[in-house]
Amino acid sequence: MLLSLLKILFFFAVVLAVALGAMHLSETGQSLRLEFNGTEYLLGPVQVIIGLLVLMVAAWLAMKLLGLFVAFLRFLAGDETAINRYFARSRERRGYEALGEGMLAVAAGEGKLAQEKAAKAEKYLDKPHVTNLLAAQAAEVAGDTTRADAVYRKLLEDDRTRFVGVRGLMRQKLLAGDTETALKLAEKAYALKPRHKEVQDTLLELQTQRHDWKGARGVLKDQRKQGDLPKDVHIRRDAVLALQEASEVLAQGNSISAREAAISANRASPDLIPAAVLAARSYMAKDDPRHASRVLEKTWSVRPHPDIAAAYAEIVPDETPVARQRRFENLIRKNPDDQESRLLRAELALAAEDFPGARRALGNLAETQPTVRTLSIMAAVERGEGADDAVVRGWLARALTASRGPQWCCDKCQNVMVDWAPVCDKCGGFDTLSWRVPDEKLTATTGRPGAEMLPLLVGASPKPATVVAEEAEIVTETPKPAPKPNGAAPRAATERATRVEVAAVAPGMVPREVDFVEIEPSSTDTSPEPAREVVKPAPAPATEKAPLNGTVMTDTAKPVPAEPVLVRPDVEPPEDEVLPPSGKKS
Repeated sequence: MLLSLLKILFFFAVVLAVALGAMHLSETGQSLRLEFNGTEYLLGPVQVIIGLLVLMVAAWLAMKLLGLFVAFLRFLAGDETAINRYFARSRERRGYEALGEGMLAVAAGEGKLAQEKAAKAEKYLDKPHVTNLLAAQAAEVAGDTTRADAVYRKLLEDDRTRFVGVRGLMRQKLLAGDTETALKLAEKAYALKPRHKEVQDTLLELQTQRHDWKGARGVLKDQRKQGDLPKDVHIRRDAVLALQEASEVLAQGNSISAREAAISANRASPDLIPAAVLAARSYMAKDDPRHASRVLEKTWSVRPHPDIAAAYAEIVPDETPVARQRRFENLIRKNPDDQESRLLRAELALAAEDFPGARRALGNLAETQPTVRTLSIMAAVERGEGADDAVVRGWLARALTASRGPQWCCDKCQNVMVDWAPVCDKCGGFDTLSWRVPDEKLTATTGRPGAEMLPLLVGASPKPATVVAEEAEIVTETPKPAPKPNGAAPRAATERATRVEVAAVAPGMVPREVDFVEIEPSSTDTSPEPAREVVKPAPAPATEKAPLNGTVMTDTAKPVPAEPVLVRPDVEPPEDEVLPPSGKKS
């Protein structure tokens, strides 16, 4: 910095001296007198300026010749490229200027300008490992994938840029959706630089998507050794991968290896619910119910879940509801205050037909946390205690639009899945599913189908059953036409809309998401009956005749009507039974 300051000061000093000398000569009108080798030279102001310019050019040429002479001396000393570097120095300066401008254009997102600067830098610089990289990045910014792919392939030829070329091709394949080729390129890049964080994450994601659980466990192990992954996270993710590997081994028929892998995954992460269920079933296959119960009880103490209760019921499948209720107390005791424990106790009481006990176990969950499950249990309790149908329908109607409660939700994209999986089927996130209530704001759920039928199911204020029965028996005097065949479709649509979802499981079993089925709630038919038509007889003479159409004629010619005959409005009566007033058959 000091040298630059001195150069600037020297420049200004020279300019100032020249300016002062020119002003002095112009004011005095004298000429500059120079004497050299006994000869005197007189120079005017214009001649002085021209002489200074010639002197500066001569000095510049002298510096260039001096540099060339120095390069020639280095060439004589053994430096074979000294003269070439001397002549290429100006080209390198312009090349590096173009390279810097191209990098700025790439950072600014100006793809066309970056490509122009990359071509200029490649022209002036003999550094393909640098100019090709700029050209590939410029092509990516400009959207020219073909050009970028070709340049990245050139980078593979140089050892210094091979990793950059592989990584660039991998990103190109990922953008194109070719995950199979991208996986192979990621493995190649990982072999070149095992500590590269981005390559590790990409390779792990691609391996989990391709169900390469063994390879993914190897990458996790390397991340743990390098200190890039906390110990607890590594244990959890390795347990997830071990569980999936065990599931695939079990699907292939190797049950022994699958059981051992499932038990190992459960020991590594006891809060992993699918691992606990698979480990318990492995113990049950070995006819070891004690260890199966212990595994499930340990997981229930950490994280209660309906799948744990279902697996616990499989340990003794043929027990009575009362015996199952007593046995499940060992499980519920591990976490008695959890909501899942209260719901499980209520369901077991329902299976044992202990409806007051189910109500006590449920408590106020139907009001504080109304879900499909809690409201369905409450409806079953009311039905078991003999409550009115309107009350049961009211609980089922609330269950129609209530939340489903905790579900498997992705913490990354808020996607809701029916069953647990190691990879989210929407965003591809690994180990992002958790058992919780989905966020309604983020999931943007809409109203459930059938919500518009609630006024038809419940009504503003339920009426007693007797009033409903009286209204159902009203007979109108005006006959109504028979229903048309095309009216069946709206009726079927109404019946579908009024259906509700209930859990169809065996007694004592905990319903899962797939166990809910649609049924039609019990209700009282309030539709009026078809109108009854009474056919009046035609007047006749006072003589006694045989009864006609249920009317007895006396001598006084006063008809004494007998009990009226009901005639269906949609069926035409026989001609010999009804006479028109004219006395003729119609």
